[in-house]
Amino acid sequence: MAKKIEEAAVQAAPAQKETVRLKVKYQQEVAPALMKAYNYKSVMEVPKLEKIVLNMRLGDVKDNSKSLQSAVQELELIAGQKALVTRAKKSVANFKLRAKQEVGAKVTLRGDRMWYFFDKLVSVALPRVRDFRGVSAKSFDGRGNYALGIKEQLIFPEIAYDQVEKVRGFDISFVTTAKTDEEARELLRLLGMPFATK
Repeated sequence: MAKKIEEAAVQAAPAQKETVRLKVKYQQEVAPALMKAYNYKSVMEVPKLEKIVLNMRLGDVKDNSKSLQSAVQELELIAGQKALVTRAKKSVANFKLRAKQEVGAKVTLRGDRMWYFFDKLVSVALPRVRDFRGVSAKSFDGRGNYALGIKEQLIFPEIAYDQVEKVRGFDISFVTTAKTDEEARELLRLLGMPFATK
């Protein structure tokens, strides 16, 4: 499994000389289109994708360390980067939760890895979702950031169906520099995010 994570990391961030398709598209097509649509005076005003955060909640496997480990490895395979295991800040008796107990995993993608992940998500993973009609355009937070929930990790090509212990979902947060939701929506749409028409 460790070898697979290394291979995924190499695929996610190839040699520096290779250009990132989506990054080039942003610079040559998306940024000029946004400048024209919103009459920005400077190129620095144009909204851009800052980072992508993948967050997997693992509260159901808090007692099973093997299950937690396999879930973290799957997240690492998908992201092509090492995941950070998150821990509970305080104890909650009702949830049988103790402070500093492992409850999830997250990965923050920036730079070329972020562009590769976004490209893989919209070109390969989302079209593999059963009965896919587009993603909701309502999941913006009011400050230009977008959240997307993935119900099963099997839509990503790195995950082998026969080796999956349990079908798990995770959240993807797209953090942009856009000041409004409308600008962020247009940025993601031009980058290829398949928003539902209804």
